[in-house]
Amino acid sequence: MVRTKRVYEQAKKEDGYRVLVDRLWPRGMKKEAARIDQWMKDVAPSDALRKSFHHDAMKWPDFLKKYQAELEKKEPCLRELKKLEKEHGTLTLLFGARDPEHNQAVVIAEALKKH
Repeated sequence: MVRTKRVYEQAKKEDGYRVLVDRLWPRGMKKEAARIDQWMKDVAPSDALRKSFHHDAMKWPDFLKKYQAELEKKEPCLRELKKLEKEHGTLTLLFGARDPEHNQAVVIAEALKKH
């Protein structure tokens, strides 16, 4: 099972293995408080794509298309995430964005379902 969750939300046992999928460390978050098991920067959107999207829901369709294309080149990262899901049963993809529906973790979770 793959879940998505804001890194700022409290960690819970049912989160399983927690992977931060942001390129940048979340603002104001101490490493101990994040309670992440792994930080996978390489699966995050490129800096150029991240900056062009800037969490603007109006730009979501364009971001989605471009990020899906980027993910095709990040097959090793997706394989590793799929392996972690199998090993731990539950994989929670953590993100820092405020919008729970328009962020890279949602795109990654969908890619893992198709994988």
